[in-house]
Amino acid sequence: MKVLVTGANGQLGKCLQKQSKTTTGIEFLFETSQTLDITSEEALKTYFKEHQPDFCVNCAAYTNVEAAEDYENLAFLVNSEAVKSLSRLCKSYQTKLVHVSTDYVFDGLKLSPYLETDSENPINVYGASKLQGETMVSEYMDAFFILRTSWLYSEFGHNFFNTILKKAEDRAELNITTEQIGTPTNANDLAEFILNLITADSEAYGLYHYSNTGEATWYDFARLILEAKQLEKEVSLKATFSYPTKAKRPKFSVLNKTKIETTFETKIPHWRESLVGLLKEGE
Repeated sequence: MKVLVTGANGQLGKCLQKQSKTTTGIEFLFETSQTLDITSEEALKTYFKEHQPDFCVNCAAYTNVEAAEDYENLAFLVNSEAVKSLSRLCKSYQTKLVHVSTDYVFDGLKLSPYLETDSENPINVYGASKLQGETMVSEYMDAFFILRTSWLYSEFGHNFFNTILKKAEDRAELNITTEQIGTPTNANDLAEFILNLITADSEAYGLYHYSNTGEATWYDFARLILEAKQLEKEVSLKATFSYPTKAKRPKFSVLNKTKIETTFETKIPHWRESLVGLLKEGE
């Protein structure tokens, strides 16, 4: 089986690369934005003609939520138009697509975890561009998995987890918001699920929610990082309700995972357990 992974330099792509080393029977094609520009339809056509992958995992995305407010065209180009081209080619070559999306397709006004059947209503450009990307996948394809996830972090790249660790090293004062409630999700867990999905060659296609279980504020997330690393006495961590940002964020974006757990008989780790496990792994 041949598996193309786009956006391979992002944190999820790097987690897939790490875990692919122990996955047998699959030829992985890890492509970065430098080696495969998904915004170029011609580049995609040439690539698919040459390699004809059985699966494509689309990790390529414009994920800077703040910058997307200023660069709306770029966000929609990467998160929607490129996904349209990718979906059409996957359909042509009978390539199954795993497309990663976000909890930010919701407005955050619901008070219980979001189901796959709930109405979307993004409140920022990033969320709107990702929702349009989902539409492109479902419009042009039949054999697809859309996986919405939330608050993704890992040991790789620029994310909240690494930012807190860096600021702790610098003994910086941290003011972290309690205004938003969601679920921190270890990208390694999502990568493991995706690899299992591919290995099983499942045909239970459709839209699914995948994040770690439980819920937290960003303040809860930061506090556990510091506690687990025994840095809470070294850093001044303060809770602040409101933290001004250019892009609006959903105040509640916890995802309901019942559908994915039932369909694939998978047990998703709690966010606290997964976070502590990653910190221990790095010691």
